[in-house]
Amino acid sequence: MTNFSELQCEACRAGAPPATTEELQEFLRTHNSWQQVEVDGVPRIQRIYVFSNFVDALNFTNRVGHLAEQESHHPALVTEWGKVTVSWWTHKIHGLHRNDLIMGAKTDTLYG
Repeated sequence: MTNFSELQCEACRAGAPPATTEELQEFLRTHNSWQQVEVDGVPRIQRIYVFSNFVDALNFTNRVGHLAEQESHHPALVTEWGKVTVSWWTHKIHGLHRNDLIMGAKTDTLYG
């Protein structure tokens, strides 16, 4: 079994291979709060994290932003009162790369 949260993102370029079906299935099985969604024809993984107030949601958003900068891989983040929606996908390939699964797992670790 792959422990995605212990892996590092690799530099991605246009034409890089997408995550395999097996990798995606393993990720979704072991991180079952995530969903595969499609936005404007592009597959993503997405999860909603729940908080008891806006300040905690905003603090989490900032921690995800810091992680994204460290890994040079950036999500869509929607911060609302009591929740943060995180979506990962790879812009350069218009789909899911292994980096997205790594970052999804690392985001879960931040949530604790």
